[in-house]
Amino acid sequence: MSSEKALLSIKNLQIAFGSGATQQVALQNLSFDLKSGEVLGIVGESGSGKSLTSLAIMGLLPKGARVSEQSSILFRTADQTVDLLRVSEEKRRSFRGKRMAMIFQEPMTSLNPVMTCGEQVAESLVHHLKTTAREGRIRTLDLFREVDLPRVEELYDSYPHQLSGGQKQRVMIALALACDPDLIIADEPTTALDVTVQKRVLELLKQLCRKRGVGMVFITHDLGVVSAIADQILVLYRGVVQEIGSKTQVLESPKSSYTAALLACRPRLDAHPHRLAVVSDFTEGMTSDEKPVATAERVDQPAHGSPLIELKDLRVWYPQGRDWRGKPKAYMHAVDGVSFSIYRGETLGLVGESGCGKSTIGRAIVKLAPVHSGSIFYEKGEIGQMRLSEFAPYRKSIQLIFQDPYASLNPRFSLQETLDEVLRMHLKNLSRPERLSRISAILSKVGLPQSALAKYPHEFSGGQRQRISIARALVMEPEFIICDESVSALDVSVQAQVLNLLNDLKEEFGLTYLFISHDLSVVKYMSDRLVVMRKGQIEEIGESEAVYKDPKSEYTRGLIDAIPEI
Repeated sequence: MSSEKALLSIKNLQIAFGSGATQQVALQNLSFDLKSGEVLGIVGESGSGKSLTSLAIMGLLPKGARVSEQSSILFRTADQTVDLLRVSEEKRRSFRGKRMAMIFQEPMTSLNPVMTCGEQVAESLVHHLKTTAREGRIRTLDLFREVDLPRVEELYDSYPHQLSGGQKQRVMIALALACDPDLIIADEPTTALDVTVQKRVLELLKQLCRKRGVGMVFITHDLGVVSAIADQILVLYRGVVQEIGSKTQVLESPKSSYTAALLACRPRLDAHPHRLAVVSDFTEGMTSDEKPVATAERVDQPAHGSPLIELKDLRVWYPQGRDWRGKPKAYMHAVDGVSFSIYRGETLGLVGESGCGKSTIGRAIVKLAPVHSGSIFYEKGEIGQMRLSEFAPYRKSIQLIFQDPYASLNPRFSLQETLDEVLRMHLKNLSRPERLSRISAILSKVGLPQSALAKYPHEFSGGQRQRISIARALVMEPEFIICDESVSALDVSVQAQVLNLLNDLKEEFGLTYLFISHDLSVVKYMSDRLVVMRKGQIEEIGESEAVYKDPKSEYTRGLIDAIPEI
């Protein structure tokens, strides 16, 4: 492809931070061309330079970033071709939002919380296209219909927190499309979305690119996702291009051992290995033709004995509005009559779309959500209706690993303070040396160095923070752990490491897991049995392999079909 015909042509893009002996090169000699109507997928782990590339194109690089003099980013419009690295900031602003648009990774933090969704899209139209407020509203409603949002008049006047994750992402897409741009950069636009919502968003983006002739740079860490949308794939590793080519070339005949590693890290639906492959299996002294030794198939543990945890007709209802006497006018049925058992030593998977009630069940077990009616039994003792003070002794045995490790860690506490606080609160009889000894042992188990004890949450990577959350749960030596979407936002390679770690710890300590996720491929890999939930109720339950191979529910079949396959 000649660069003259390319919508976007990047040549020798190199970005560094610092200078002299302390200089760190974050991106090295990146080059690619993108045509109108084409989708280029940029794939790699966190820190590979994917998002840095998008920020360089948009002119949003952080202060301190130094771009090489030999670098160029040529952007072709209808009447001119400009080097985005060598135009004024005023000229860049005229392109941003109008000719180039970006869909950011996290819509909740990207959308303004004090403006309605409709106002935010209309504001862009008024600013760039000089429309009237009335014209902006009409055009915004049309955009909402185009991105398949329901009840567009109602959503126009709704605030971001009132929308689901998939709806917020569609608002971000509408905002990106508002001024009919030539180029869209989508930075991890489907991370942590349900597989069904993800599938619809990917289909929508691809359809809009073809229909409008828009060029798109699609950034992700998941080769399965990029295979569903991209025409060309570029693989980055630590700022260096590993390979670039057509989707078929890269996915079917990867030249780089790193690309092969990313393909192998994903849990497969047609296999059940005892351990997942990790990047180091491929990248440490191996060629692209070599493959790690296949591990034995993992055997599901059959349910046996008496249940460790048992739910009977559990209902978690939240009041919606109250009358003058303070009585609820109505209830939102988050969980509505759920019953199942978890046997000692097994992993029970809980899967379903956002809002189905799966996380609410986990929170209800640890008294973080109110039980409206029904029972929760732990070792045959009823804990669902207990007061918080009565439940306190059970916190040693029942632990929860939260979905977002960064949000669940105190930013002012070092790792040592975080783990020590748990022990001081629940195991008051332990001396300080005994607490430090237990903390040190747990760090070794989760693969963190002792030097990490003095560090704070912001100094760790996403995978390391997830290991800290696991360490905080394990330091109490529990019997039962609830893993609530604990790998949903991690790179596939880090996800594989964490899943392997959870299985290793389960075998070593005899743990029992409730594994909650919206990703059926991950749940199937981890679980002995599956519970599929929909709208607060159980859709089906059974052995993992049986549910996957012969789903009894059309809803379960839809979840399976929505998983992106390479």
